[in-house]
Amino acid sequence: MPRTTTLECSGCPPLRALTFDSIGLIKVLEVPDKQRGVPQVVERWGDPESSKCVMAVSMIDRNSQPLLAVARKNNEIEVLSPVNGDIQTTISDASGLDVSSEENNIVGLHLFEKQNTELDSRYCTLLTCTTKGNASIRSIELADSSTESSCTDSPKTWNVCSGGNILCCKVDRHENFALFGGKGVELNIWDINNLTKIWNSKPPPKDNLGIFTPTWFTSAAFLMKDDHRKFVAGTNSHQVRLYDISAQRRPVLSFDFRETPIKALAEDIDGHSVYVGNGSGDMASFDIRTGKMLGGFSGKCSGSIKSIVRHPELPIIASCGLDCYLRLWDTKTRQLLSAVFLKQHVMHVLFDSKFDIKGVDSSLPSKGKTQTEILSEEVEELPLKRKKSSRNKEHTEDGSERKKKSKHSKERKKSEGRDGGEKIGSRDERRKSKLKKKDSRSIPEL
Repeated sequence: MPRTTTLECSGCPPLRALTFDSIGLIKVLEVPDKQRGVPQVVERWGDPESSKCVMAVSMIDRNSQPLLAVARKNNEIEVLSPVNGDIQTTISDASGLDVSSEENNIVGLHLFEKQNTELDSRYCTLLTCTTKGNASIRSIELADSSTESSCTDSPKTWNVCSGGNILCCKVDRHENFALFGGKGVELNIWDINNLTKIWNSKPPPKDNLGIFTPTWFTSAAFLMKDDHRKFVAGTNSHQVRLYDISAQRRPVLSFDFRETPIKALAEDIDGHSVYVGNGSGDMASFDIRTGKMLGGFSGKCSGSIKSIVRHPELPIIASCGLDCYLRLWDTKTRQLLSAVFLKQHVMHVLFDSKFDIKGVDSSLPSKGKTQTEILSEEVEELPLKRKKSSRNKEHTEDGSERKKKSKHSKERKKSEGRDGGEKIGSRDERRKSKLKKKDSRSIPEL
């Protein structure tokens, strides 16, 4: 069973998250209670096997017929239900190459929501991209069993790079454009409908010392939902770069974050904030318009961060990595809400925002406030409290008794000091009287 850390955490509002680890397990964590709590592992899907390490994930998050796609290290893709974990279909040899080829793993995966709603519910459309840049789009028939499935039509395939390795792949909100980049591969954007490249980045010039930084992109994210022209990318040289394809090919803004490679990026729903995680476990939020750091997240992780995800409704962000922890943070105060130890290296995390919160009142929120705003206010207003143990109570009681005793001892000392002063005064008076008597005897009578 997973254990929780001993950090002071205020708890999380009701939510549901899915984690994917290095041995192929999918773990479901929930906070179903009305009050704040700690996420608990309620389900575990799959069998532990190193060859089934999860390389990429994608989910259609909706109320009816949600879908989850998982790309594994052995180049197999599983399409399953995120509600109960039932496998709808399994695609072997998804890269179109040798299954045993570990140098050409699937690093990019996307489930198309738009195409899936237009077509029959028995089909889904997948975009995949391998390390060597082999991209494909295919339509797959879903089934109720875990049997292998074949494409319903010939897949559309193309190559997004002539050399290097692809490390990041992202699709915009409207699912019309795809972004690719990696080691030795400049960022490039493709029109998915026509399979044509519309933009390619240009490396920054040499610095003042004449040093050229080699191209090595590790992560990327589109900045706005309605605009595919602006996106953010992280590099192996611990740089965060902002690109605008309508302005120029080189980055519009770039800044450094600590001294280790950027490993994960996530955009905020406001459209101008980004969350950055690096290889040494540091996390921070930035205003991408100015490059100014808004603040770091308290509670340093002990391993490299592999994934950062922002909840689409609640003010919560999740991070996971090689320290085997899933951490949930408050986006406004940047305080740790909860941390759960999951025993294996966690490679990816996703939020199920359509999770049916059990035990929560179904009454409507107050006028002028939405359910999200109410939960966000709860995150801010609840203070951190720690229950006092019985030992602490005994100590406090003993302390009060000791204080009382010390007061009595002080009063006794004062009284003794007064008594001592009176005794000393009486002794002086006796001496003076004796001296007067002696003086009177020594004086002769006239």
